[in-house]
This record gives sequence, C-alpha cells and structure tokens, in this order.
Amino acid sequence: MLDAHSRPVARPLLIAQTTDRESRRSSKENRVRTTLIAIIIGTSLVACGASFPVPTQRMADAESAERSARELGANNQPAAQLHLRLAQEQIAKAKSSVSEGENRKADLLLIRAKADAELALSLAREQAAKADLQQAVNAKEGAPQ
Repeated sequence: MLDAHSRPVARPLLIAQTTDRESRRSSKENRVRTTLIAIIIGTSLVACGASFPVPTQRMADAESAERSARELGANNQPAAQLHLRLAQEQIAKAKSSVSEGENRKADLLLIRAKADAELALSLAREQAAKADLQQAVNAKEGAPQ
C-alpha cells in the first residue's frame, strides 16, 4: 500500500542510489583522466629532453677560440698550454657526444671548451704583451739620452 509517507522515502533512496553510482563513475573517470594527463605530460618531458638540438654554433665558437689561441702561440707558453689542451680534449669529447646523440652533454662540454680556449688566448696575449714591454724597456735603456 502506498501512502503519503512511503513515496517521499522511496525517492530519496532512488536519488541516493543514483548519486552513489554517479560519484563512483565520476571518481573512476577522474582517475582515468588523471592517468592520461600524467602519461601525456611524462611523454612530453621525455620527448623534449631527447630533442635537444645539435650545438653547431657552440662547436664553431669553441673551435674558433681554440684556433685563435693556437695561432697566437698558446702552445709555446706553459701557462696557456694547459688550458689549450683542455679545450682541445673537451672539443673532441663533444664531437663524440654528438655522434652518440648526447647533444646536451656536448653543449655543456663546448661551453667549457670555449672558456678554456679563451683563457688560453688571454694568457697568450698577456705573455706577448709582457714580452713587448720588456723589449721596449730594454730598447729605452740601450738608447742614448
């Protein structure tokens, strides 16, 4: 028998059951959605890391600095010789890293190589300037006054 009190009781039960199903469904959908987002973000991060470009400009800059130091005589000056050798080794390692597909590592090696080559260049210039200064002092001392 249906009375006035049984209908309102049945409805909230039906609504409660529907709401419970919907919340379980939406909870499951949220977990799936969250998992998919995590997979997409993770894949994007891996793809970005793998797609580091070949550092061609840094390679050219490091090789140019190394060549300049060598041409200025850094090989003949003990202070500059060490840094020139370090630059040459790092350039060789960077080339090897590029061929192995490790472009980020190569980029970092080339930054160091350029810095070492520029230091060798500066030390070679300093030695050349000191030699020129000594020549000028010796020439002035030998000149009649």
